[in-house]
Amino acid sequence: MIPFKDDNPTETFPFVTILLIVLNILVFLIELGHPAGMERIIFSYGAVPHYLVQLKGPQPIPQPLTVFTSMFMHGGFVHIAGNMLYLWIFGNNVEDRLGHIRFLVFYLLSGTVAAYAQALSAPSSRVPMVGASGAVASILGAYLLLYPHAKVHTLIFFGFFIDIVALPAALVIGLWGILQVLNGLLSKGAGVQGGVAWFAHIGGFFFGLLTIKLWLPRRRRPRVRWR
Repeated sequence: MIPFKDDNPTETFPFVTILLIVLNILVFLIELGHPAGMERIIFSYGAVPHYLVQLKGPQPIPQPLTVFTSMFMHGGFVHIAGNMLYLWIFGNNVEDRLGHIRFLVFYLLSGTVAAYAQALSAPSSRVPMVGASGAVASILGAYLLLYPHAKVHTLIFFGFFIDIVALPAALVIGLWGILQVLNGLLSKGAGVQGGVAWFAHIGGFFFGLLTIKLWLPRRRRPRVRWR
């Protein structure tokens, strides 16, 4: 099941969502073309759980900064394509609701919370985390609460056949959230430290779901006109 667009128009142009997508793509291109190689760059600027918890490590920048550098880095084409697709589908509506500046702060804080959620779930891990998925997961949580009935056009695979179905956001995002929790629990049971940072997804998702109402701008009350 792959969502590719929603029927949820916006009133404002999504400047920040587009800027974030462009920055992610540019950083990924830098990773690909860097003479040191992608793996070396990821180990230098990715967020390493053990170092984040200890607040020190061998990387060339202070540990808290790796949280921000890591959320703009990706490990491959599929990785960045999936994250940017979800950011585009759901990010523009959340930006529309919050406003540009609030959305940017929400995004960056969400990525930070997600990174530390993963670090605290595996404090001894020295496997670097990269990707926008923690911040994107917060956007999904926010979208779920703000627009549960919005229709999301989704590719459904039936063996060799593909169909397009418009499903409620509550179903699409709800299933995604359940899968993250199940995979996170399974990874802990199996003692897996590499691969997908499931608890970054879980932490980001619940941060967005539980706090988005606090980020909403106050609506101005209509003024009383005397005559």
